[in-house]
Amino acid sequence: MASEGKADPAVEQAFQDQKKVRSAELLVPPNRLKMKVGSGGLDDTVLNKAQELLENNTIDFKPMALMLVDVLHEAIADAKSGSAKGEEAIQAMLYPAMQLKAQGAMFHYPLVSQIGEILVNFLETVPNVDKDVMDIVVHHKFAINAVLGSQIKGDGGKLGRELRDALLDACSRYYKRQKN
Repeated sequence: MASEGKADPAVEQAFQDQKKVRSAELLVPPNRLKMKVGSGGLDDTVLNKAQELLENNTIDFKPMALMLVDVLHEAIADAKSGSAKGEEAIQAMLYPAMQLKAQGAMFHYPLVSQIGEILVNFLETVPNVDKDVMDIVVHHKFAINAVLGSQIKGDGGKLGRELRDALLDACSRYYKRQKN
C-alpha cells in the first residue's frame, strides 16, 4: 500500500495497460556524510529508534501540504493559460504531486499519498495536456484539499476508498476515450 512505501495494487492495476511517457523520479543528491563515514549497515537499535520517531512524529504536515497544493494550483493555472505547455506543464504538475505522494504517509496522511500516487501515475502516462487531463488534475487537487481541510488522517475509511476509487475511475474513463 502507498502508506507503507509500496505501490498500491489498485493503482498499479488501474495503470497497468498504460504506457509511461515520462517517469517521475526524485533525484537523490550524493550523501556526503556516508562518503566520509563509509558504508555498512546501521545497528538495529538505531533503525528501530528512527522508525519510532517517524511513527510518533507530531510535525504538522498540513501547512507544507497546502504549500505543495498551491504549487500544483499555479502549475494548473500556467497550463490552462498557455504560459506552460506540453512537457513543461506536465513536469510542473508532477513535482508537487510527487512530493505529496512521498510525504503524506510519513506525516500521518496516507490518503494524501494515495491520491498523489494516482496523480503521478496519471501524469506519467498522458501524452499531452488537454482539457480532460486538466480536469482530472484539478479533481485530484480538490481531493487533496478536502482531505487536508477535513484533517483526514489515516486511510479515510469508506470515504477515503470512495474518493480514491472515483479518481481511478476518472483516469480509466480518460484512457477509454483516448482509445476511441
